[in-house]
Amino acid sequence: MNYLFGIKKTTLLLLTITFFQHAFAQNQPAKNIDGLYRNGMVVCATPNAAKVGLEILKKGGNAVDAAVAVQFALAVTYPEAGNIGGGGFMVYRNAEGESNTLDFREKAPAAASANMYLDSAGNVIPDMSLVTHQASGVPGSVDGMVEAHKKYGRLKWEELVQPAIDLAHNGFAISKKLAGSLNWGSAQFKKLNPGKTYLLKAAEWKEGDLLVQEDLAKTLTLIRDKGRDGFYAGKVADEIAEEMKNGKGLISKADLKNYHSIWRKALTGMYKEYKIITMPPPSSGGIALLQLLHSVENYPLHRWGYNKDSTVQLIVEAERRVYADRSKYLGDPDFYKVPVDSLLKPAYIDSRMKSFNWNAATPSSAIQPGAFAGYESDQTTHYSIVDGQGNSVAITTTLNGSFGSKIFVGGAGFLLNNEMDDFSAKPGVPNMFGLVGGKANSIQPGKRMLSSMTPTIIERDGRLLMVVGTPGGSTIITSVFQTILNVIEFDQGMQQAVDSKRFHHQWLPDQVNIEKDAFDSATIEKLQQKGYKIITGGVGGRVDAILITKDGYYYGGADPRGDDSKMGY
Repeated sequence: MNYLFGIKKTTLLLLTITFFQHAFAQNQPAKNIDGLYRNGMVVCATPNAAKVGLEILKKGGNAVDAAVAVQFALAVTYPEAGNIGGGGFMVYRNAEGESNTLDFREKAPAAASANMYLDSAGNVIPDMSLVTHQASGVPGSVDGMVEAHKKYGRLKWEELVQPAIDLAHNGFAISKKLAGSLNWGSAQFKKLNPGKTYLLKAAEWKEGDLLVQEDLAKTLTLIRDKGRDGFYAGKVADEIAEEMKNGKGLISKADLKNYHSIWRKALTGMYKEYKIITMPPPSSGGIALLQLLHSVENYPLHRWGYNKDSTVQLIVEAERRVYADRSKYLGDPDFYKVPVDSLLKPAYIDSRMKSFNWNAATPSSAIQPGAFAGYESDQTTHYSIVDGQGNSVAITTTLNGSFGSKIFVGGAGFLLNNEMDDFSAKPGVPNMFGLVGGKANSIQPGKRMLSSMTPTIIERDGRLLMVVGTPGGSTIITSVFQTILNVIEFDQGMQQAVDSKRFHHQWLPDQVNIEKDAFDSATIEKLQQKGYKIITGGVGGRVDAILITKDGYYYGGADPRGDDSKMGY
């Protein structure tokens, strides 16, 4: 092969020679070489947050320290999805190869019930799980950061929260994309938040405007000074309870006090010689990713090529079957026995693909969730970080919809999530992302809702190779899957793998969504002739990833679909 992890060998050799000539001449440690770094890298949704994370690494912080700082900075600079009022998942791998995952997903309040979004006739009440106070689960992000820092952090907690306070208090110049998002959300901010002026402006927002968030700065200051109690007790807890009372919401001070994130054993599997380290339930992403990778493993994807008709057809048929399984079998393992081993058995996955016919699309109506013996009955953001020692973190965090429920906590200045929509309000009825669920993901007090978030770390021959993840609702799984294949099978570098056009299929609705110009006209025609319905649009995802070259350089990929930024040193 003329490529090494997506980089031309000749190019890498020239870069390495140039670097060492300079390094020996200057007697200095490794520096940036044309986008390659040695001492640390952060890839996340905004330049301001990336800069915060990089500064923490430069101060001697490790990957988890930087992750905590980035999480709080994103709560300020990326209000569509960065948050302290939401939740998420962390996949961690240390420099020695030991892995762990942290589940700080939101939970249903104690007052929640299975039929809470149904009317007297048993029909789902439109938007009740999206833009009301009843749409919010108990937030987990602050507790998650506290627990991650307690277990793995190196720097003082206060140092990690302070940069976000500065950004909120002093303000920052907004991007063109954020200006557009704020203008898009302004009507609902006004409608749903009488008497509040958060994220509102007399005129339309425009690029370069200064966004100052004083109440959010005060809340972050309490978190800096009191840690977990700065959010789940005291003034902020009172403000959340008061907000819930005013809007007939369900989250109580007892819910806040009782919330705790959970360390879970990482889900691992192999794709050829690559070890995949990913998130277990209540993420559906890890299981789905491993199923998808096994489904395509024995086919010559490299020979077929990126986004060619055979490649696309195989991937779509694998996705069709995996998303059907997701609808029935996946939920919170603390409430429901998720058949992880059965779903990941090679023989089971192989059997699911046996009905695949090269001559024609398999109608989704003909595909049901699989059966096996012994079974008992998008807006999100991702960031990838590697420090100079080789510790790595992949975190995906969310409010669910863009700006969550669009409801702010009065006095505290942060947005509430609308994660309750990720439960199955009624078996068979799709959520905002069109995903269908059943009993495994029904609403129960204290239960964590199912998620598609798929933070993932990959090894090859025992060494770190890739840190990857994305937002995008139901498209998260397929975006991570395709990005991994772009590197491993199609010899793409990290940035190219992130840039590459993507497509998505999720069983129901029975259609293949593609990005503009993802397929050439011949590929579209071949697929349509076989019965595939091709729709342009509806493919989310802003992949942020890091690839580690054989020589130990960090090579980032920041998604150009957003304001995403990669920084290293």
